[in-house]
Amino acid sequence: MDTSYDKPQAAAPPPITVVSGGVGASGEQLVHTVLAQFPERNVPVIVVPHVHQISQVEEVIAQAAATGGIVVHTLVNAGLRGALARMAQQRGVFALDLMGNLLSRLADVLGQAPVEQPGLYRQLNLAYFERVAAIEFAMAHDDGRRPEDWPQAEVVLVGVSRVGKTPLSMYLSVLGWKVANVPLIAEVPAPPGLFSLDRRRVIGLNVEPGQLVLYRQQRRRQLHAPGLEAYTDPATIYNEVQAARQIFQRGGFSVIDVTDKPIETSASQVIDRITRRFGESRA
Repeated sequence: MDTSYDKPQAAAPPPITVVSGGVGASGEQLVHTVLAQFPERNVPVIVVPHVHQISQVEEVIAQAAATGGIVVHTLVNAGLRGALARMAQQRGVFALDLMGNLLSRLADVLGQAPVEQPGLYRQLNLAYFERVAAIEFAMAHDDGRRPEDWPQAEVVLVGVSRVGKTPLSMYLSVLGWKVANVPLIAEVPAPPGLFSLDRRRVIGLNVEPGQLVLYRQQRRRQLHAPGLEAYTDPATIYNEVQAARQIFQRGGFSVIDVTDKPIETSASQVIDRITRRFGESRA
């Protein structure tokens, strides 16, 4: 007999609110690191960034008091930290200060007051965070995924299968460029959204059919897939490359020939074109 209805349902855990004067990334990461130790419980995590006013603190504490939630904060402003601690104590809210004790100790040891500027670490390491964001963007927008975000890309690479879109995208992203790549599939119309993009940011990747045959044959052997004759058929590949060239021409996209080129050379050509058009560069 099924008696599962007799089992009590676990109450939903209260939320954890991360409060920060910056974006809240450090506090959020720490909270999720701790929550990983409780994999069976789905604890809501709410991030409240850019807290600079007492009224914002009041709102957070009131919400936590109403839900029985926990507040974790990384506020570097001493006045806001003190206000949050007082309000939390008055309302019976558990509040954990991740910054205050260490700031106070360092101020004593170093004989210097902290500047109390939120987000300073991120500002000092902006290039690093931008590079990480670019890599995440390239991974999320590989192989034509999330077309609604393509307008946010700084570079959009377009080409047939095995032309090298993904490795070139990742190489550029490591250099700090937000890249999406879009595959052109035989006998499938090109995505309509491709032609609504700023054509100056769209780069078509061209390759000689003979080299593409070799690439695909190698890929076919790696996959141990005997049923991909059309994928490696020279005549079919020639037609695919020609169709891709027509799409490049239709969209007014600039084209880079990647035949027999190392990825560094192709990346340099992409960067050169985007830089000349928009004056953008990456350190």
